Amino acid sequence: MEQEEIQVVAFEIILHSGTARTNIHDAFKKMRENNYEEAEQLLDEANQEITLAHQSQTDLLQKYASGESINMEIIMVHAQDHLMTTMTLKEVAIEMLHLYQKVNDAV
Repeated sequence: MEQEEIQVVAFEIILHSGTARTNIHDAFKKMRENNYEEAEQLLDEANQEITLAHQSQTDLLQKYASGESINMEIIMVHAQDHLMTTMTLKEVAIEMLHLYQKVNDAV
């Protein structure tokens, strides 16, 4: 696989995970405003972006598994890090949404 192709995949992962991260932070804001429906919608949108990023990652892994040589570049390491931290942040946001709702219901 050419260096340029790897860079394109890396930037796709960064783009989609970055959009997801923005949606997650917007969801946190909606949670603080007790707007849980919009928070859930933003988390769903974040998940769609994460799925797109993950698909780019999976396509690369499939090429590697089929024997294609992949030279890892620092931009791909950065992209993978970006995706994984965004996925973790989404999981935290889902838990926070449940906690916000539970606290709000108790009041």
